[in-house]
Amino acid sequence: MKYTELQVTTNFSFLRGASHPEEFVEQAVALGYKEIAITDRNSFAGIVRAYSAAKKNGIRIIVGCRLDLLDGLSLLAYPANRKAYSQLSNLLTLGNRRAEKGECHLYKQDVYQYAKDVKLIVIPPDKLNSLFEFDASFSSSLKEYHKAFDDNLYIAANRR
Repeated sequence: MKYTELQVTTNFSFLRGASHPEEFVEQAVALGYKEIAITDRNSFAGIVRAYSAAKKNGIRIIVGCRLDLLDGLSLLAYPANRKAYSQLSNLLTLGNRRAEKGECHLYKQDVYQYAKDVKLIVIPPDKLNSLFEFDASFSSSLKEYHKAFDDNLYIAANRR
């Protein structure tokens, strides 16, 4: 069965990721992966080094980032074309300009404006309620995101 890791956080996501992008690529090759996504927190910082390592090792890098929003659920964002990559870059610049160095302040409305042609994956909350279901706020957020992103929206399955 083919497997692709879609949520890899490198050491460019300070205090969240520990390994260099090149190390992730080497490990992906060792595991027989054909591709791997790099999704640093509110940044494309690890993409260049990952791409260089992937080119040398013959695997594909899926360009992405994790968008941690101040007023909504986090999203994994993958631009589908150059225009979408440009839009995401502009979104990240906007968030970085609003905050102190090392921070990025993004809101749902920003993503709605800048995420045309971007594939988005909602990251569910870490905890389930006592009935092993997501709470009502998660459901309403999903409905809001679906209305905004339509067929470009997916939901992640995380193993903890």
